[in-house]
Amino acid sequence: MDITTLRSIATVLALFAIIAIIVWTLGKSKKGLEEAANLPFADDDDIPSKKPVEKNTHE
Repeated sequence: MDITTLRSIATVLALFAIIAIIVWTLGKSKKGLEEAANLPFADDDDIPSKKPVEKNTHE
C-alpha cells in the first residue's frame, strides 16, 4: 500500500465524517431553537423564570 492509497482512504473517511456531522446536525429537534429565536418577542410573563443566583457575602 503506497502513500497515494492511504491519502485516498483518509479523504474518503473525512468525507463520510463531514456527511455524518451534517446529517446529525440537521436531524436535531428544532423546537428548542424556535423557542430561543422567539424570546426577544415574548412578554416578560412568557419568559420562563430562572431562580436568581444567591451570592454569599462574608464581610
